[in-house]
Amino acid sequence: MSFDKDKILQLCNDWCKNTLMETLEIEYIDAGEGFLTAKMPVNSRVHQPMGLLHGGATVALAESVGSAASLMYINPEKQESRGIEISANHLKSKREGTVFCTAKIIHQGRSIHLWEIKITDEEGKLISLCKLTNMILPRR
Repeated sequence: MSFDKDKILQLCNDWCKNTLMETLEIEYIDAGEGFLTAKMPVNSRVHQPMGLLHGGATVALAESVGSAASLMYINPEKQESRGIEISANHLKSKREGTVFCTAKIIHQGRSIHLWEIKITDEEGKLISLCKLTNMILPRR
């Protein structure tokens, strides 16, 4: 696999404009051999009524990063990635600060990509563990 880290991060961050990712303040910060990482602030914008990080915001972060990570394995001018299944286990709560989300490739086929996605806090403690399946389609 050959890719330009800065180009991937720029593409991912540019695609966030005027989307849910911009609303959630997701920022892509690192990419490498088989992984993509982003961060998201934890504040009232992503809280559930009890003042904790909302599971739906966590899953939106995971799907955003996992879907974007498939860009490293496709030609975005000719193909697109669509999330078709996601599962999440929320293991720890978070009230404030920042969470970090890293998607790592488990399987890279021609039409299916499978990602393991870990959401951690600033100390590297696991908040949520997710699995995402992406379907790779011809760009329309």
